[in-house]
Amino acid sequence: MTAALLLALAVAAWFSWRYAWWRPATDERCPRILMYHMISPPRPGGRFNGLRVSPRLFERQLRWLQQQGWHSFTVGELLQQGERLPPRSFAITFDDGYADNLLQALPLLQKYDCKATLYLVVERFGRDWSVQRKAHHDSGELREEPKLSDQQVRELLASGRIELGSHSLTHANFLRLDAEAASRELGESRARLQQTFGVAVDSFAWPFGLYRPEQVALAAQAGYRSAVTVQEGIDDPRSWKPLELRRIKISGRDGWLAFRLRLRGGRRGWR
Repeated sequence: MTAALLLALAVAAWFSWRYAWWRPATDERCPRILMYHMISPPRPGGRFNGLRVSPRLFERQLRWLQQQGWHSFTVGELLQQGERLPPRSFAITFDDGYADNLLQALPLLQKYDCKATLYLVVERFGRDWSVQRKAHHDSGELREEPKLSDQQVRELLASGRIELGSHSLTHANFLRLDAEAASRELGESRARLQQTFGVAVDSFAWPFGLYRPEQVALAAQAGYRSAVTVQEGIDDPRSWKPLELRRIKISGRDGWLAFRLRLRGGRRGWR
């Protein structure tokens, strides 16, 4: 083999491994739950640029979904309709509660007739919760990121586009919590959000996607009807585990091909 042919084979193998383009598509009757955090430009040298999807890319994604005939729902609506959902259904979710969800995302949701579920941390100000997962993530980058004020959350809810869910009191690492502390993070966050904003809060997002199996029952006891994880994939409504729903991670570091492949099969590459 020539050097050029060997190089071409190596590139093809890398491309197939990275994108797994050959993986069969998941049935379009299975709704896609998309996981976002921030809609903002990348920060030079930022550790968490994967959480930042630029407004331009977000708009391109919404435009494509609309053009391809995808139907937008909240997570609560997905659960309510279940097997009655039309093919090509999806739900957008935003974790944590960043100010750009109002300033950047909402105008685009309105433009493309989309809805979203916002998973809000109750005590979200002055916290660098990333250290709860990895101690060396102590740069303060997420602590400094502007968060939604209560008034801004009310503006989102008043738009009619947003469903409110809980992302716990403090964005705690549930693997480190005993039953009492876990129940407090689950129950008190739901109660405070409902009291503050006057809406039902029936959905939860596990912080970092970390939890123990026995804590799923605690979520049900706290009154949640659904909960989302960070486990990548697409669930079939006929076999849903409503308190352990998988999502599709939408990363600011991914290109257009990766987005299309994630919508097709739930993952970007060979994992």
